[in-house]
Amino acid sequence: AQTPAMPATVHTMNGMLMDAKGMSLYTFDNDKEANKSACAGNCLNNWPVLKAEASDKDMGDWKVITRDDSSKQWAYKGKPLYYFMMDKAAGDKLGEGRGMVWHLAKL
Repeated sequence: AQTPAMPATVHTMNGMLMDAKGMSLYTFDNDKEANKSACAGNCLNNWPVLKAEASDKDMGDWKVITRDDSSKQWAYKGKPLYYFMMDKAAGDKLGEGRGMVWHLAKL
């Protein structure tokens, strides 16, 4: 089976999405509208976005979304993706279940 096309900065391990350094990626239940982030202001201090470059293009389930501040962020299947600032090393999953609204991003 072929791995679906995904951004070069993203990899999967055991069905979970992570960046090229092995840092876990998360989704936010409060992102109710597809491809729109509800995390702003103080939220972003704890949950930095998975940035997309201006040159990045949508691919399959992956979309480049434009945030309210005009910066670009990756979304997978309509869910914007984030890091958790307390994850310090590859494989850390300290954000899982946080506030019952943050979850590890999965394929």
